[in-house]
Amino acid sequence: MSDAYRDAGVDVTRGYRALDLMRAHIASTKTPGVVGGIGGFSGLYDIGGGRFLSAGADGVGTKLKLAIMADKHDTVGIDCVAMCVNDVVCCGAKPLFFLDYFASGRTNPQLVADVVGGVAAGCVQAGCALLGGETAEMPGFYGDGDYDLAGFAVGIVDAAKMWDGPATTRPGDVLIGLASSGPHSNGFSLIRRVFDEQRLTGDPALLDALLEPTRIYVRPVLALAGGHDELSAGVRGAAHITGGGFYENIPRLLAPGLSARIDKTAWTVPAVFGEIAAAGNIDERDMFATFNMGVGMVVAVDGGSVDRVLGTLREAGAEASVIGDIVPGDGEVLL
Repeated sequence: MSDAYRDAGVDVTRGYRALDLMRAHIASTKTPGVVGGIGGFSGLYDIGGGRFLSAGADGVGTKLKLAIMADKHDTVGIDCVAMCVNDVVCCGAKPLFFLDYFASGRTNPQLVADVVGGVAAGCVQAGCALLGGETAEMPGFYGDGDYDLAGFAVGIVDAAKMWDGPATTRPGDVLIGLASSGPHSNGFSLIRRVFDEQRLTGDPALLDALLEPTRIYVRPVLALAGGHDELSAGVRGAAHITGGGFYENIPRLLAPGLSARIDKTAWTVPAVFGEIAAAGNIDERDMFATFNMGVGMVVAVDGGSVDRVLGTLREAGAEASVIGDIVPGDGEVLL
């Protein structure tokens, strides 16, 4: 857990406790189609015919506060789609459709149109349909100009070709990182603590870097999943580096008895993360426990597939590099 993030008001241990308290309620809803349990990047449901649905839900979070400050609303929809579809593709599933939820105290039609335009742009990038959504007007609940945005995505994957890192990773597997576009949609409560409004409005380049929309990894990841069987079989799984950074997300790829060893010199950390660390006097561990630090997706592959996987990812437009490997251990991330 990041001490700096907790000091900014976000204590992830409360979320863990909430999940523990929910487990019995969730278990009570289980039907024969449910595959696996809680903790994967997406939920899985067996629809028969050897196919699973992969579903994920998320929002944009307090990054919306910066969008409202900048009066820039046409890209946060991309963030919302990205946060969902990037989870859905971690098992090799192709996103099929997306639905959004927009809520405010008073509906501003042009603002809603700008936000949904971003949602549509994200869906185009992800190759999925914007199937519908909901717009809620809730006077007295949201402050003037405030709004919230969330959504969910559903994808499909052949059960026989689905990636399952916790069941298949082994020592010697290699970790490939896909470059992020910045902080994506995580850590903004901390960002808003270290940068006051005066600093942000007075530094347009910094504000633009923070508002850069979350990169959507559907195309490169599906290039691996939909390629030759030999290529797809060399992929163990993928981890979307979101809330909790490296320390919480990479272990979700690991089989018991394994750890991830990361080479921090293997990629260039974007300058915006250095600015955040310097402004908040945040140590390196807290930065890696809160932010993606320039790596938004990690793919685990067997050692013999590295060159083919790198080539395929790069041909699909991803900035990809080897960032570490899997070694015996206790589920740790060794940085």
